[in-house]
Amino acid sequence: MGSTSGRTNEGLGRRDVIKRSAALGLIAVPTMSFLSACASSDSGSDEKVDKGTKSAKNPLGVNETAALEVVIFNGGFGEQYAIDAEKKYNEAFPKAPKVKHSATEKIQSILQPRFNGGTPPDLIDNSGAEQMDMGVLVGKKQLADLTPLMDAPSYDDPAKKVRDTLRPGVLEMGQFDGDPVWVMYYAYTVYGVWYSQTALEKLDATYPETWDDMLALCAKAKKQGIAGWTYPGKYPYYLPFSLYPFIAKIGGREVLDKIDNLEPNAWKDPAVKAAFEAYYELFAKGYILKGTPGLTHIQSQTEWTKGKALFIPNGSWVENEAAPTTPADFKMTVGAPSSLDASDKLPFGTVWASGGEPFIVPANSKNPEGGMEQLRIMLSEESSKNFTQKVKSLTALNGGTDGLTLSTALQSGVDVLAKAGENVVNPRLQDWYAKLQKEQIGIAGIGEMMAGRATPAETIKKIQGFADAAAKDQSIKHYKHH
Repeated sequence: MGSTSGRTNEGLGRRDVIKRSAALGLIAVPTMSFLSACASSDSGSDEKVDKGTKSAKNPLGVNETAALEVVIFNGGFGEQYAIDAEKKYNEAFPKAPKVKHSATEKIQSILQPRFNGGTPPDLIDNSGAEQMDMGVLVGKKQLADLTPLMDAPSYDDPAKKVRDTLRPGVLEMGQFDGDPVWVMYYAYTVYGVWYSQTALEKLDATYPETWDDMLALCAKAKKQGIAGWTYPGKYPYYLPFSLYPFIAKIGGREVLDKIDNLEPNAWKDPAVKAAFEAYYELFAKGYILKGTPGLTHIQSQTEWTKGKALFIPNGSWVENEAAPTTPADFKMTVGAPSSLDASDKLPFGTVWASGGEPFIVPANSKNPEGGMEQLRIMLSEESSKNFTQKVKSLTALNGGTDGLTLSTALQSGVDVLAKAGENVVNPRLQDWYAKLQKEQIGIAGIGEMMAGRATPAETIKKIQGFADAAAKDQSIKHYKHH
């Protein structure tokens, strides 16, 4: 799903983006007038349903006869987990119509006109390449504050609030400036360097904990005709999944905070230079799979599962997404970024992990309480385990895997989180400034460098220019780490 959400699985080239916006521009006007026509002719279509009565069984006061509409992003996680949770909603509110469910890859094309026309659905999984920009939605006051959900009793234990059942960082990710919670990230993604344990065993190697060991292993693999690395060259904003925590490891998490805050010269930090030069060495020494700059996320993952390359930067959705091509004995595993050297500020094990799959309740939806109640159900242990079993990903519910048999990939994610302990970083650029992160830093910056078309020094200068321009751009809302 390509997104700011921490899940970034599909991409659009700059040309596609321009074409798409042109297309959206062309259709926006008729769609809107058509929608407003619908809205006015359908008496009271844009009015909220009456609130229901709050009770222990219905803590959010959902109207028990009101309709609920849910739209799910149909990407790496599919839609079945949501359909299963909606059945629980139908059981809880038998007098309401069956939940109206739909799934699409084209979140923005389909839903932006409905936002503009004042008739959005009640709950949206706002993800994928066509994710709506969350910073913009918050800035335009188009989202409902989810604090009532966070303060509601959790589904399994009424003595605990929903907010107290979430993994570290999930609630904060849904906040943009201060208190309100605008987004509920449902999946929990571990980012890092993914590899096949079997492939490493065949080379009589273990995961390289230092960069010297990484380069030595890539040299050994090259002699066997295997590339060290591949990545989605068409969507190189996957590279930060291992590169950003590498930068934090070298220079401390404050380097990433300065980058997120768009501070002047943040990209000129020595830690950024060291990390970029290390990655550029993979290119310079011929350790990147030939043809990588032309590959999509699916193509690069397929080359990797075929054993053509040892390492790929990715998020934990890769297990489900690459399942069709993954050999049974692959032993998919995630590693934290290698150490550059002994002077790194943070220990080996430092990793990027954060919420993925952002769910939002539109401010103008007819039944926002119903949307929040559906999320409360999804954050029950039963729904959470169902998601983990179906799609091979952790959820935002802390724990939530007790008694499950986990695949090697999922287990490695759990192990990596345990080893990281406090050293989990969560860069926010991709949530706060989607275009800067994807098209500029990712495609125009790091992508060009890794393809060998720009040096690290040129790339840093270019990216700093993009960041400075974003900092000065008054048309976008700016966010800061507090």
